[in-house]
Amino acid sequence: MYDTLKDTYQLFEEIGRGRFGTILRAFCPVSAESVAVKIIDKSLLTDETDRACLEKEPKIMTLLSPHPNILKIHNVFETEDSMAMVLELCEPETLYDKIAHRPLPEPEAAGLMKQLLGAIAHCHRMGVVHRDLKPENVLFDSRNNLKLADFGSAEWSGEGGSMEGVVGTPYYVAPEVLMGRLYNEKVDVWSAGVMLYIMLGGIPPFYGETATEIFEAVLRGNLRFPPKVFRGVSPAAKDLLRKMMCRDVSRRLSAEQALRHPWILSGGEANPMD
Repeated sequence: MYDTLKDTYQLFEEIGRGRFGTILRAFCPVSAESVAVKIIDKSLLTDETDRACLEKEPKIMTLLSPHPNILKIHNVFETEDSMAMVLELCEPETLYDKIAHRPLPEPEAAGLMKQLLGAIAHCHRMGVVHRDLKPENVLFDSRNNLKLADFGSAEWSGEGGSMEGVVGTPYYVAPEVLMGRLYNEKVDVWSAGVMLYIMLGGIPPFYGETATEIFEAVLRGNLRFPPKVFRGVSPAAKDLLRKMMCRDVSRRLSAEQALRHPWILSGGEANPMD
C-alpha cells in the first residue's frame, strides 16, 4: 500500500490519532492540494463489527460526496494489513474546541446548526444514519465551513428505515437506542439537539459522573432549561430544542423539518416566537 500511496502523495507529520490508527498531513503534487490521510492498522480491529465498520466507512463517504458540509473522501488504498483513506484536510479546531469554554451567541449557533442539519438531512436522504453525532466529529475547513466527519458508526437505514444496536456516545445518544428497540434516522436529530443545547447553554442536558449515570439521565429524559444558564436564550431556540429532543419519536422533528424551524430560518435573530 505505502508504495502506491507514496507514489501519489507526499506524507508529512501526524495530525491526529484514532482508535485504529493515525492521521497524517499529506500533499498531492498532481492536484497541488493538501489532504489528510487516515491510516488504519487492520491488526487492531478486534471483532467483526469493527471490520464491518471499516469496510462500510469509505463506501458511505463516497456515496455522500460531494456535499459542502460533509468531509470529502478523495481516495482509498488498501492491502491485507492496512487501509488508507485520503480525506479533505480540515483545521485542527473541532466544534468541541469551539464550545468547550463558552456558550455561543444565538446567531452563531443557528448558523452552525443550519450547516449541520443540512449535512444530516443529506445523509438521511441517501439512506445513511450517522449514529455518533458529537462535537468532536464536526470539523471546519480553512474557510470555516462546517464538515461532518467520522462515519465509522454509520449504518444504512435499510428496508423500513429501522436498525438496532447500541452505538453512540453517552451524552448524545437517543433514549430509544439505549432501550434496545429498533430505531430510525431520528436518533441523529436527538444528538444534534443535545449539541445545540450545549452550544447555547454550555452544559449538557443530561448529566452523570459515569456513563451509566448519564444513560440513566437520558432515559429519564427530563429536558430542563436552568434559568441561571438559559435566561438569555430565546423562546424560539428552546422550542426547537424541545422538538429535536422529543422522547416520542413520532413527534420528534426530522432533519428537514428542523431546517424549516423559525429559529433556523431567522438565523437565530428576530424570532417570531419571542
